[in-house]
Amino acid sequence: MERVTLRIPKQQIEEVEQLVDSGEFPNRSEAIRSAVREMINEQGDGPSEQSGKRNWAKV
Repeated sequence: MERVTLRIPKQQIEEVEQLVDSGEFPNRSEAIRSAVREMINEQGDGPSEQSGKRNWAKV
């Protein structure tokens, strides 16, 4: 696995921490990997606006 450094707004990290604390993910890294996998899978399904899926480019 390769290490990547990124900046994320504090509020979003706090929300990721809540997912970890609730047991949904074992740690931050796995939560973020899961989000990246979901984004990649959705991007492969076609245009997000036509399918009603998230527009991942928005923050």
